[in-house]
Amino acid sequence: MANNQIEMRKVKKLFKLYTEGVSRRQISTQLGISRNTVSKYISFFQRYKLTHYEVSAMTLEELHRLFKSGHKKKSSQLITLEQYFPYFDKELRKTGVTKQLLWEEYISKHPEGFKLSQFRYWYREWCKEVSPVMNFTHKAGDKLFIDFTGKKLTIVDEHTGEIQDLEVFVCVLGSSQFTYVEACDSQKKEDFIRCIENSLWYYGGVPSGLVTDNLRAAVTKSSRFEPLVNETFADFAEHYETAVLPTRAYKPRDKAIVENAVRIIYTRVFAPLRNQTFHSKAALNKAILPLLDGHNKMSFRGRDYSRHSLFEDLEKHTLKPLPIKKYELKQYAKGTVHKNSHIYLNKDKHYYSVPYKHIGNKIKIIYSDSLIEIYHKQVRIAVHSRNKRKYGYTTKKEHMPSHHQFVSEWSPEKFITWASNIGEDCEAFIIKILDKKQHPEQSYKSCLGVLHLAKKVTNARLNKACKRALDYGAYNYNMVQRILDKGWDAIEEPVQEDIEIPYHANIRGGNYYK
Repeated sequence: MANNQIEMRKVKKLFKLYTEGVSRRQISTQLGISRNTVSKYISFFQRYKLTHYEVSAMTLEELHRLFKSGHKKKSSQLITLEQYFPYFDKELRKTGVTKQLLWEEYISKHPEGFKLSQFRYWYREWCKEVSPVMNFTHKAGDKLFIDFTGKKLTIVDEHTGEIQDLEVFVCVLGSSQFTYVEACDSQKKEDFIRCIENSLWYYGGVPSGLVTDNLRAAVTKSSRFEPLVNETFADFAEHYETAVLPTRAYKPRDKAIVENAVRIIYTRVFAPLRNQTFHSKAALNKAILPLLDGHNKMSFRGRDYSRHSLFEDLEKHTLKPLPIKKYELKQYAKGTVHKNSHIYLNKDKHYYSVPYKHIGNKIKIIYSDSLIEIYHKQVRIAVHSRNKRKYGYTTKKEHMPSHHQFVSEWSPEKFITWASNIGEDCEAFIIKILDKKQHPEQSYKSCLGVLHLAKKVTNARLNKACKRALDYGAYNYNMVQRILDKGWDAIEEPVQEDIEIPYHANIRGGNYYK
């Protein structure tokens, strides 16, 4: 056996050199093997259509057994049994079908055939021959295996010539091995989820589980027993009524099916595209589709059926139906219910009401492009259509106490609109006042004081005074009143006077309210 193992190491090296394009003469010289022997092994690999990945993944014992079975003369009884194996391979993918059941069907037709234990043994050996690295039979509609390729595809900017690397998403249905491929910008959560969603609509249905690697877009914290699934990804899975099944860390066999698919995609998609130039992601994905279709319709080695035919015959009808609507990507924020029974969504600079009994409570905001949901201690307390109008309020009357009216009449939007009617400089000054406080409501009284000055001095004077205060960088009521009292608003050039400008740690920046 030791000699055989040494020989098998040479055989592995032989095949590696051959797949790298090394000539048979050079292989013979490097390994000290006759050219006839080199040709014999290469012919064997070609006959079984083995890939480099399949050979490298095999143990020395498995490789030796494969060669041994390939040269051993088979009995007529075994030849008869092997004729059934492609059929058994398809049937085992159906729910409820077992090897015991198939053996009973076989033995009823061939009473002198192999016993159950021998039946199981020869079927395992056949599986090793036709697909040495795929030893699992997945039930139809059960799992979708997901991964990204290690290598990337590129697009070139048509105008600048800049090259952009694109990630390549690959997923495989476990039973049929029906494959989906898509180029995307990144492995980030948004791209990751969108690619999975596109694959589900490509398949026309949803499997029971999504088997993912422990990448950050899928798993927040990996664990052997209870990995923490990314919140957005978990919400996506709930929308499609499927489960997330992260693989175990450092267990490559958990996703061997998709890793094998990746290596085949390198040959059937990457290689044909290697000499083509694409200027957009859409153009690249359009070119991928016919190559992907050809891959799915190519017959498996040693079988008379393809991924596509298996999918159509066995797996398509087992997938759960798609939902009516596609998933809306959700984002998350935290906040506190203000005294006016509203929460503030910083993303849009907009306010949304919640029941007044939650004033002061910490809340969680989940929002999509169309919907705002507000939660307190895992209980949804309010839901609103999303409104991206800056400084506006979205209020439900039932959320407000009967006596609570005055605060709701004040808003950044109201003050800014009021100031704009006075003048551009006044509007800019009011925005600066709102900007320097941690929360706009802290500035409402200052805004009110400045705007009321127009009743005493006219809109034109107040606007000029605000311009002067903007030049000084002093954004408060007292400075505007001082400028008006001293008549500095009528002076064309800035007054050279030391102005003490207080420091504010929470100043956000001038563009926050624009």
